[in-house]
Amino acid sequence: MASSNNVTPTNCSWWPISAMEEDGRIPDGEDGLEPAVEPQHPPPPPQQQHKPFSKDRLVLYHWTQSFSSQKVRLVINEKGLLCEERDVSLPLTEHKEPWFMRLNLGEEVPVFIHGDTIVSDYNQIIEYLETNFVGDTVAQLIPDEGTPMHARVQQYRELLDGLPMDAYTHGCILHPELTTDSMIPKYATAEIRRHLANAASELMKLDHEEPQLTEPYLSKQKKLMAKILDHDNVNYLKKILGELAMVLDQVEAELEKRKLEYQGQKCEVWLCGPDFTLADVCLGATLHRLKFLGLSKKYWEDGSRPNLQSFFERVQKRYAFRKVLGDIHTTLLSAVLPNAFRMVKKKPPSFFGASFLMGSLGGMGYFAYWFLKKKYM
Repeated sequence: MASSNNVTPTNCSWWPISAMEEDGRIPDGEDGLEPAVEPQHPPPPPQQQHKPFSKDRLVLYHWTQSFSSQKVRLVINEKGLLCEERDVSLPLTEHKEPWFMRLNLGEEVPVFIHGDTIVSDYNQIIEYLETNFVGDTVAQLIPDEGTPMHARVQQYRELLDGLPMDAYTHGCILHPELTTDSMIPKYATAEIRRHLANAASELMKLDHEEPQLTEPYLSKQKKLMAKILDHDNVNYLKKILGELAMVLDQVEAELEKRKLEYQGQKCEVWLCGPDFTLADVCLGATLHRLKFLGLSKKYWEDGSRPNLQSFFERVQKRYAFRKVLGDIHTTLLSAVLPNAFRMVKKKPPSFFGASFLMGSLGGMGYFAYWFLKKKYM
């Protein structure tokens, strides 16, 4: 099979129904979605010309709480592109189903589809979006190569992408004693242990059912067991949280440099300059996740890093961040309710049981809304 990062399928019958039209046809491109806006100005000089907009449909397979998925969705929304989003639930193990394993050869979400091109690596999706969707009215998140801004953005992109966010997330759930005001309920610790324990046996079962996918399934098993050992090691977690403090110190110092550099100028100042870039997407998503895990009071809300505090307050007000991440206090609710409804849809109980469950979920959502509105608004 061709490489998962650039696939031109000749037989798309294995595509999931959610990637097709209602009648089962693969879109031909002309009827698909297109970016929100097309440039209205004369074309730039030949040396500055980019690839034109494509009319092909854009589809993103992601999970709402996947950190890499969140960053890709932020980029898509910052650029103002129209893209169909298909949620692949990790708690419901939809990423282990054969159709998804074929889609990206065993890699995790997100997966981006543009016409017949499939891109299944977070960084390559970002590069693809920046290369193929540009124009006077579309935000450029990575400055042109050879400029000081480009080097600065790439430096902080690599620094922030290098943080082991997966380990922070699982580690803080498994060891809540290291956090303060975590928004993750206590039962999640037992739940994630159960989920990780069952995942290995389920992968083995899928391996026997789909022998042609043995290699990616076994690769997933090895990665899973490594995660269990690392993320449940409290000494390892303390070590990487100490390294996180040093990274945030570096970011705090860089934000202070920008503030002094543009002092007195009437412009909004971000991590790498007056323009909002991919470095700011990475930093904003990182701070949002740390806040959710209960680490914000330890790293910036205690007054130790005022520039980070100011940055986080400003970035949360951006339209893309409000749309993708929403209010920090409703993050868990937005993950739980869709999974519950989909579980009912996949395995419907009796009529009365389903009615009771739907009514309960609706009531929980209603009271949660009013509680959060009263407390935070």
